[in-house]
Amino acid sequence: MTEPSPDNQSAATPLLQGVRVVDLTRILAGPFCTMLLGDLGAEVIKIEVPGRGDDTRQWGPPFAEGGESAYFLAANRNKRSLTLNLKSERGLQILSDLVRQADVLVENFRVGTLQGWGLDYERLQALRPGLIYCTITGYGYSGPYKDRPGYDFIAQAEGGLMSVTGPADGEPTRSGVAITDLASGMFACSTVLAALFARQRSGQGQWVDIALLDSQVALMSYVASNYLVSGEPPRRYGNAHPNIVPYQTFLARDGYFAFAAGNDRQWGAFCQAVGRADWAADARFATNPARNQNRAALLEQLSELFRQHDLAHWIALCESIGLPAAPINDIAGVFAHPQVQARGLVQHLPHPTAGSVPLLASPLRVVTSPASIRLPPPLLGQHTQEILGEWLGYDEATVQALREEGVI
Repeated sequence: MTEPSPDNQSAATPLLQGVRVVDLTRILAGPFCTMLLGDLGAEVIKIEVPGRGDDTRQWGPPFAEGGESAYFLAANRNKRSLTLNLKSERGLQILSDLVRQADVLVENFRVGTLQGWGLDYERLQALRPGLIYCTITGYGYSGPYKDRPGYDFIAQAEGGLMSVTGPADGEPTRSGVAITDLASGMFACSTVLAALFARQRSGQGQWVDIALLDSQVALMSYVASNYLVSGEPPRRYGNAHPNIVPYQTFLARDGYFAFAAGNDRQWGAFCQAVGRADWAADARFATNPARNQNRAALLEQLSELFRQHDLAHWIALCESIGLPAAPINDIAGVFAHPQVQARGLVQHLPHPTAGSVPLLASPLRVVTSPASIRLPPPLLGQHTQEILGEWLGYDEATVQALREEGVI
């Protein structure tokens, strides 16, 4: 199958065109979810506190020209911003009116916040039958920890990730990115999409209950399975793999690189290529279970070998025999990478104060109905009048009165 031409791509109907999302989220997990929905074509209305907005608007430096933080820009493309004082009766009424026009509501307040405003799931369904209501919290809506606030760093600690991350003889280490937040956002987006699909058949709404701790435990995947099957708690291996050997970083003569002999065939091919067929025949190293059992002895010999040549030599050799290997790129190296450039993973969009902002492209590649960045991350309240006019029919005088009352 060949990809459509650019002209056909631009004319393709977005997959979620016509889906309206009320976004009551801030920080990262929730905004990442709604951003992905926006990438797929949903109309996303980001509701923010007047005068302050999403906390991440202040999370810098760095800031783009005009004052928008890079952190906020990272998770809020394809949205319009409406400011609304939800501590006021009129603000809650406007929120209710917006919900009546929506297909999806996503929020990441502490457990029970919307219920305290009189907007529990049953009330939301009465306002908008078939609404998909997605909550993202630290611990979910059940269990003894449900009322605690949620933080990515805490979930990484409680959910086991830090226990297996970091040097084998060093301290437990968090991931370099907020992986629990990002995964929770992805899980939320996937479940919202499933709920929208189910609604097409049943007409029924759904309550989606996503928890950071649940997401982090799920991310433990095969590491958790290793423990559940064996009863043996996993330990840290640094950049090595607990089940596959050799599968880790090594130091070449001029720097580190990632090397992965994922199966016995690849291992045998490597041994032949470096003139060490004896390693492949050695009972200690012939199979992956044997290599795992004799990890220390093998790694000592491999480390000595890899120090004899530069990175370029090893990368070229591995490529010639189909073995996965790569340099350890810094972020500058990532964006200079020819494949990253070929896939167009950075896009520049016009912005009302920054002139132009560089944004990561959406990873959601649908060849026949491409995801796209249609809107740059919004200024605080940039679209308030526009949205209230389009969704609720408010005229300019009504919007101005709401401003004067401190409702928007």
